Amino acid sequence: MKKAVGKTILVTGATKGLGRALSYYFAKEGAVVHGCGRDLQGLRLLAADLPEPSQFCEVNVADDGQVEQWSKRVIAEVGAPDLVINNAAMINRNARLWELSADEICEGWNVNVLGVTHVIRHFVPAMLKRGTGVVVNFSSGWGRSTSAEVASYCASKWAIEGLTQAFAQDLTESGKSVVAVAVNPGIIDTQMLRSCFGSAASHYPNPEEWVRRAGPFLLSLNARHHGRSLDIPGESATWRSE
Repeated sequence: MKKAVGKTILVTGATKGLGRALSYYFAKEGAVVHGCGRDLQGLRLLAADLPEPSQFCEVNVADDGQVEQWSKRVIAEVGAPDLVINNAAMINRNARLWELSADEICEGWNVNVLGVTHVIRHFVPAMLKRGTGVVVNFSSGWGRSTSAEVASYCASKWAIEGLTQAFAQDLTESGKSVVAVAVNPGIIDTQMLRSCFGSAASHYPNPEEWVRRAGPFLLSLNARHHGRSLDIPGESATWRSE
């Protein structure tokens, strides 16, 4: 019996990298996947390969109004999600902090931090009403360690670690069995990693290799993982400068 059969799984940043690999994996395992992204071509490809009842919508998670409308549509059609993967993220160009503009820094934080809070605010109330569900906020090795030229990204992912722990405490006080977990996915050869590591990114697993471990692990998360900071098994725990 496939673990995802009958589950509704939400994936942000579904059109590229880890989000795309997870969308295919969960759908293959029998889940109904509701994904979002900003790449229209990527969304069309997902919709063609993973037809209804899975659905993929153009949503910028940094825009609270767009997330709110998306949540209303998803919840009206399928109810509260069983598993939320807050995967959408971006990284600034490699630069010392003072070399980035305020707009560049805000763009990263709006996606990496505010995007996560928007998704939580608009989907978790329905999960609380039902009384169950798991929220996974993707952190990073750079959410637990640091390197030069990625200060803003590091700060945003350290924020995700703290946000998730405090959010988990909120959930505990609510008395409902909704679980919150921060997960470091590891070092994976994605377009985003290549923007930092260049060709050295090829030394690491690609998303299709990574999802073979990540998919089953994410489906296994439950109440005993609540409030914890975890790593995908078999993946490196910290990023490094090249």
